[in-house]
Order: sequence, then C-alpha cells, then structure tokens
Amino acid sequence: MAKDKYHDTVRSALENDGWTITHDPLVIPLEDGAFKVDLGAEKLIAAERLEQKIAVEVKSLLRISQSTDLHLAIGQCINYKEALIEADMDRTVCLAIPLRGYIRMKKTPFYLRTLLKYGIQLIVVDTKSETITEWIK
Repeated sequence: MAKDKYHDTVRSALENDGWTITHDPLVIPLEDGAFKVDLGAEKLIAAERLEQKIAVEVKSLLRISQSTDLHLAIGQCINYKEALIEADMDRTVCLAIPLRGYIRMKKTPFYLRTLLKYGIQLIVVDTKSETITEWIK
C-alpha cells in the first residue's frame, strides 16, 4: 500500500516534537495476516520516567468528500486499536491530519467527538513547518 502524501511530513513533525520513530510501518500481527499502521513512535517523559508509545495513522483528507475520508480513517483506527489490544501491544492510536483538514473537520464536530469517544487521539500537523500544532486527546 502506498504511503499517504503527508507521511514523511508527519514523521518529521513527530521527530521535531521529540518522538523517536520505532517502526515505519508498525506491523500488528493478526491470526490471518497483519495490519500495517503508518508509524510507530515512542517518547520518554523525563519528569515521570514513563514511556509513551503511539501508533500513528496518517491521512491527507484530500478527497472532495472529507466525510468519506474521515469515515474510513476512523474505522481504520478503531480496527487498529482492537488489533493492538489483541496483539498485547501497548500503544495509543493516533490519527494525524494536516491543519487544513482539521480546519474543515471543525465544521462537523461529530467526527472529533467520535475519535475521542473511541480513545483515538488527533494530531494536527502544519505541513509547511513540519510541526504539530495541536494534539487532541
């Protein structure tokens, strides 16, 4: 499967934010195959000496119908979350989207509520500066 248009941009934004990319892609084994999440990353939180691990799905949201893009992305993330649990891989699922897509997404807050309901974090990336502008948990 081809990488998303902003795959490398999101990878750089995560690295710029202090994350270490551990997998590109992150493979989640299943009994009849595997899922491939775009990125696996981890970050040490020095104050608490804890390690955060994430699985990041990157979506450009470039289709004419952003609703279709988000519908598919949310379903994908829910599947990844369940597969990570079954594989006993302790990672939080995140959906990374460009700032432009997030601005459009805010017009239909249903999608953000759905992401958060299922414990999927949203990473908003400025694709020009390769920085994370918002991290919504």
